[in-house]
Order: sequence, then structure tokens, then C-alpha cells
Amino acid sequence: TLIAPRHIPPPPIPPERPGPSSAAARPGACTLTSGAPAVPGAHPAGSARPGGGRATMSASQTVHRSAQEHLSYITEKVNPILEALVTAVLLERPEDPAFFMLKWLCEQTKSLDGQDATGAKDRAGGSPADEIEALRAKLKRLKDQKAELALLADAKDGKPSELTSPRLDGKSDKSTKADDEEEDDEEDDDDDEGELLPEPPKMNRGPRQSVSAEAYGLWNKKTDFVAPVYEKTPEQKARIAKCLEPSFLFSALDQHEMDTVTLAFKERTVEAGQRIIQQGDDGESMYLIEEGSVDCLIKKDGADTVVKTCGVGDVFGELALLYNCPRAASVLTTAKTTLWELDRETFNRIVKDAAAKKRDTYTDFLRKVPLFGNMNQYEIMTIADALKVECHEQAGEMIIQQGDQGDKFFIVLEGECEAKKVFVTGQEPSRVMTHKVGDYFGELALLKHELRAASVFTAVPNCKVLCMDRKTFKRLCGPIEDILRREAKRYEAAHASAA
Repeated sequence: TLIAPRHIPPPPIPPERPGPSSAAARPGACTLTSGAPAVPGAHPAGSARPGGGRATMSASQTVHRSAQEHLSYITEKVNPILEALVTAVLLERPEDPAFFMLKWLCEQTKSLDGQDATGAKDRAGGSPADEIEALRAKLKRLKDQKAELALLADAKDGKPSELTSPRLDGKSDKSTKADDEEEDDEEDDDDDEGELLPEPPKMNRGPRQSVSAEAYGLWNKKTDFVAPVYEKTPEQKARIAKCLEPSFLFSALDQHEMDTVTLAFKERTVEAGQRIIQQGDDGESMYLIEEGSVDCLIKKDGADTVVKTCGVGDVFGELALLYNCPRAASVLTTAKTTLWELDRETFNRIVKDAAAKKRDTYTDFLRKVPLFGNMNQYEIMTIADALKVECHEQAGEMIIQQGDQGDKFFIVLEGECEAKKVFVTGQEPSRVMTHKVGDYFGELALLKHELRAASVFTAVPNCKVLCMDRKTFKRLCGPIEDILRREAKRYEAAHASAA
């Protein structure tokens, strides 16, 4: 039963054991220390006031008075709420009684607030100005409650409250209150709602979960950039360009940008045993090894562990610049090493911007190619990063030759290409197919590990094709391999008609 009984009999008083004989100690009586009445705030007749003498009170009177107070509290305070709550539950018969009762109690708490009820009436039939005024009044009450709780918490901890301490700015409490009211008048409804939101839970910060790009604003304005120039011999330029060519970051650069980046590399010589990069530091440069070797170290259980060794032609340190994150490993020279160093600003302004522009351009283009229609965004972006562009200025330039070993897959980006096949040795090749923008070719040699079945030439000047090497094709184009095999029948029909 949820309803408390109307009468609670006092519990039986256990008989007292005989104690030491005293004029103040007698059967049926107990001795109380001064200033500690049995019932808080009550001083029965014949007892001393706090601060003097000894007070005695009958145990039966104490228990009976306590029981009467409990009974009165239950009858006057608890029973009405419980009766209404049980009635509401029985009328609604909710699936989740606990949640229903909590919701009902919350609604009753709001309705018992006279000012909230008044505000509800105003909101129901008042003007928007009345609604705003009611919300401000509610906000003020919440701020007062917060101040009271802060005072209680400070008093409990034994610390002086900030609300009662002298102000350092010299303003009085009255002026501060006036300023607060003035600020409240300027706040809108969204600000009021923001004040009522609870403090977000504190998250347990573990290892870094993500990285971010470099931000630009008033504190870090993006200005006109001129790359540094360090003169080099033609042989040095060629070696640097050859080392950078396999990297997808530098494959997006056109010839002018590649020349600018090549000249921006600064030569640096480091003796053996020197630490070039420290794990956890901010990245300021990337490096290309001209001569020598280095070890990449990661600290595990307090000791450095070698995870990779880089030699001549290898690039390292670019990830911290690309993802704007701390160094993931330390780098230590194992021999006297000659390095080419590229600074962060040049990398961001030329290499990183070009790679981002290339990704956006090629991603938009690949979305329009039916072959990649069923691939998700991540797969398309990965393929876009791996593609390289080949430019052919003249019409009739050969892209692939019949009978060669196939090692690339092509997609027409701009212009038009045509496939030609020699059916009988010694005869002129016959045109078997035309490839327009968005068409692809060269996949059969990669899928079937066969020689090129036909030659492909540019049909117009200024033709551009995107290409992907065999290894990357096998790794990234797995989801569309079945489609490519199925579509290979189009070549058989074209060859049959040409023959």
C-alpha cells in the first residue's frame, strides 16, 4: 500500500537496566547533556535551556512526541501527494509506471510554483513581451537558487564565497545587480535557454582521436606567398623530382609548381647519431634523403624501438605537415646524411593546396563516371588521391601499344582517344573504338594479365588522361573488378564488327 496509515502507534519502550544509584537517575528517566534536546528545537517543561545545567526528559514522552510529529508530517504532507499520484497512475495505467510517476511529480512541482503558474497563464494568453518577461523572471529565480547553493557549498567547505567577498573592480553589489539586469534585457530567448542547459559531462581524454587542418583568421592571416629559392644544378633538380614523383602529394603539381618546390628545398648535412626529429614535437619541415640513412624510432615502455629505416630517395616528416599534428616518431641518423629540407610554409601553400584541389576536382569527375557510381565517398576520394594525369599536346600520340605488357589503367579526363587494332600482321591497324570523356581503357591487361590487345592514340590535341598503376589498381579497384570483367564484352563486339 502506498498510502501511509492514519495512526502509527509508538514503539514499545524497552525496560531500562538498573544503573548506578543517583539522585538524578531513577527508573523510567534518561539523562541528557546540556544543549542537546531529544527533539530538535523542543525544550520540554522542567528541562534546562541550552548552555546551562542538566536536563531530564521521559523516554516515553520523547518517543511519543517524535511519533506524533512523523504522523502529522505524513498526514499533512505526504498522503495528499501519494493519493493523487496513485489516482493518476490507476487512471493512465502506463507501460512504465516509474517513468510516469517521475514525470507526474516534475509536472506537479512546476504547478506548485505560483510564479510559474502565473507565467504559464501569461504565455497562454499574453503577448510575446509578457512571455519574455516571464522567462526573465524564471531565469532570475534560477540564478538566485544557484547563488544560494554556492553559498551553502562554500560554507560547507569552509571557504569564503565569491558572492560575499569584496569586488576587485570596485563596483558595489547594487551597481553589479543593475548591470546584470541591463545585460538580461539585452539577451534574447536563445541566450536564456542556453543559461538553463546543464554543464556538459567531462570527457576522459585519451590518445589523440583526430587531426585538424591549419586555421586562418585575424591571428593567422593568409598573405601573398613567395617560395624561397636555393639554386641547384640540373642533376640535383632531376634527382629531387625523381624522388618526389612516386608520392601522391607531389603528383598533383604541374610542371611550374614542381620547379618551384624543387628550388625551395634546402640542403642540410647531418652527422651520424644526430636526432633530426623528436617524437611529439610540432612539425616544421619535411625531408628528402640525398645520401645516407636514418632510423625511425617510437618510444615503447620507455625505450626507443626502430620501426622503419629510410635510405636514399626516401621522404619523411610530411605527415605532420599534411595533418597538422605532432611528430609520430623520432628520426635518428645512422650515418653521415645529406638531406633536402622543405619548410612548412612552402609545403602548405603549394603542395598541400595542390593536393586538396586535385582531390576535389578528381572526386567530382569520378562521381560522373558510371563505373564508380556504386562506390562510397571514401573509396572515390582514395582513388582520386592515387590518380596521376598525363597530358598529350598533339593528336595521334600513342598512349598504349598493342602487344606491350600492361601496367596502367586509364580514364579520359579531357579530349578524345581512339583504339586501333592490327588483325593481320603487316596490315594497317583498324579503328575499333572511340573513348570520350569519362570512358576508360587498359583494364583488360591488368585483369587478365595479358598483353595489350589494341593500341590507343589521342584523337584531338591537348588530350588529358588519368592513369593508375597496376599495384594501386588491384588494391583500390576491388569493388568494381566484377563490373570491369562484365563490361569487357564490349571489346569483343567492337573487334568483331571491325574485323
